[in-house]
Amino acid sequence: MSEQVFTVADIGGTTLRIARYGTDTGAVTDIHRTPTEGMDRYPGAPVADLQNRVVEQLADLAARAVQRHDSTALALAFAGPVTADGRVMAAPTIWGRRGEPLPLRLLLEERLGLPVVVVNDLTAAVWRYAATEGTQPFCLITVSSGIGSKVYRAGEVLLDADGHGGELGHWTCDPSPQAPRCDCGGRGHLGAVASGRGMQAAARRAALAAPADYARSLLAHSAPDPEQLDNRALVAAVRAGDGFATEVLRGGLAHLASAINAVFTSIGVRRYVIMGGFALAVGPRFAELLTEELQRLGCFGLSAEDIRRMVVLGEPDDDHGLIGAGRLLTARSMARQIVSLR
Repeated sequence: MSEQVFTVADIGGTTLRIARYGTDTGAVTDIHRTPTEGMDRYPGAPVADLQNRVVEQLADLAARAVQRHDSTALALAFAGPVTADGRVMAAPTIWGRRGEPLPLRLLLEERLGLPVVVVNDLTAAVWRYAATEGTQPFCLITVSSGIGSKVYRAGEVLLDADGHGGELGHWTCDPSPQAPRCDCGGRGHLGAVASGRGMQAAARRAALAAPADYARSLLAHSAPDPEQLDNRALVAAVRAGDGFATEVLRGGLAHLASAINAVFTSIGVRRYVIMGGFALAVGPRFAELLTEELQRLGCFGLSAEDIRRMVVLGEPDDDHGLIGAGRLLTARSMARQIVSLR
């Protein structure tokens, strides 16, 4: 098959990235980054206004990239639930409140005049690992400012037509009234407890609750005032083996391990690929501590050695959505060619 060139994009609450994807190399080039025209830049703006800004930004940047790449299609990885026909149902990190569903695929196709695929950003990222993980089902989990997940099984991501599925970050793991508040507005969600942002908040609470222990921690050298403690310091302390920081992380990972245990016991997925800025910054120690929590809980029917093989770290870069979007388009293009030959 001759090379095909696609334009791929990945939009989150902070950054919009757009790049060229070539099927001959399976790699992305010509990567451009720009701040997203969302609520981070325009706090308090109405949802409809932010939606219009994002559509205009995407259409403008995509049109220029398509011309530059001479591409035949666009694939967009979007930070929010997306239906099978490319409607965005919500975007908590981009325009906050739910608002009206946005027919993003249709709007972009009208503006660009070429086929467009819009999928959830983690759904796109799954396709980066679909080839390397072979035929075994796996669950991709991102741990960054929030937590997201998607399950890949039998050649597809397990979602319903409205985009529901794989939202471990919004599983309520702490039902108490004082539980941390999630970005979506709920309380006690896994993303509010075990994400990078959640771990930072937990470290600050632990420091205020046990000031003497905090004073002996490496964290106190980086941030004498616990309110100034950030994830950079937390990650560095965990990597250096600091006991206080490690116990804070372990507390969050106990909840993540419970969520993974629930996925395993409900549908039997035995492989978990962990990505996301916070998890990958902590590195191998993140996977080690998470595995220890899984072994402590036990996974019904699995030995300790089986559990040890469950968790692996993803690739140490931020190209997951871009590469995955390109591979998804490639798979769909090949499927159309096969159908046309029948």
